[in-house]
Amino acid sequence: MKIQQLRYLVEVSKQGLNLSAAAEKLHTSQPGISKQIRLLEDELGVEIFVRNGKRVVAVTPPGTAILEIAQRILHEAENLKQAAQDYSSQDAGTLTIATTHTQARYALPEVIRRFSQRYPKVKLGLMQGNPVQTCEFAISGQADICIATEAIANFDELVMLPCYGWNRCVVAPPDHPILRKKTLTIEEIARYPIITYDFAFTGRSQVNHAFEAKGLTPNVVLTALDSDVIKTYVALGLGIGILAKMAFDPEQDKNLRAMDASHLFESSTTRIGIPRKAYLRAYIYDFIEMFAPQLSRKVVDDAVHGKPKIDYDM
Repeated sequence: MKIQQLRYLVEVSKQGLNLSAAAEKLHTSQPGISKQIRLLEDELGVEIFVRNGKRVVAVTPPGTAILEIAQRILHEAENLKQAAQDYSSQDAGTLTIATTHTQARYALPEVIRRFSQRYPKVKLGLMQGNPVQTCEFAISGQADICIATEAIANFDELVMLPCYGWNRCVVAPPDHPILRKKTLTIEEIARYPIITYDFAFTGRSQVNHAFEAKGLTPNVVLTALDSDVIKTYVALGLGIGILAKMAFDPEQDKNLRAMDASHLFESSTTRIGIPRKAYLRAYIYDFIEMFAPQLSRKVVDDAVHGKPKIDYDM
């Protein structure tokens, strides 16, 4: 049994049983992948995949169990590499963070600046996507950690640690009539076309629940993954915007005005997602604590390695 055979096996599963796609991803040939998987099946004495001619069409029951074990073995093999790197070069390496546009644009810049000053030899990478995509990046190993809102709770492969709570504001052009209201209400917001986040963002559900509680249906005319896109179309007069308060800057957004809406919507929590049992370089612990000071190395370590009776709350 070879590690490479396990990589082939897992990649075929990731690519929806498409051998050609797996071969392209791994920069090898389709016949080579087929041969190695056959050799592995012969060694184990079971068929991992169901085949129809040369096509792989399903995973067998023993294949499902073998795939889970193979993923764990590959994960631990990566941990071995990380452990060796940690001791050979403690202040150099890479850190890839998967996150949403709002976090990357408004929550992370100062933390990344401080981190880069402390660890100038660490190469940083940001992968942006919606919350579900950021979690998938971390689970697949494309990112070391992910930073998103409650969507992380839907992935058992990740430990989720709360960082901070946030709420929303309503933005509008300076002459918009909603800005003349002394008290902002759901009923008042419902009178106007609304531009807000796409349904891929978990925080969108809090907005919908607030309208549903009043028996109202919001007139959402445009959705986006990006706070800056929402503000752009609000400024064009297409509607009022509902977005994260952190995404409004009075100095930069001088063509808009904002009203606090935290009394109308349930707050959301930004969390860091870390693959369970992951080996984290020392500087990753430091990054996490810079972003969320309550998440000390001990708290993170205990959570990632499943120690009981841990209080993860802020």
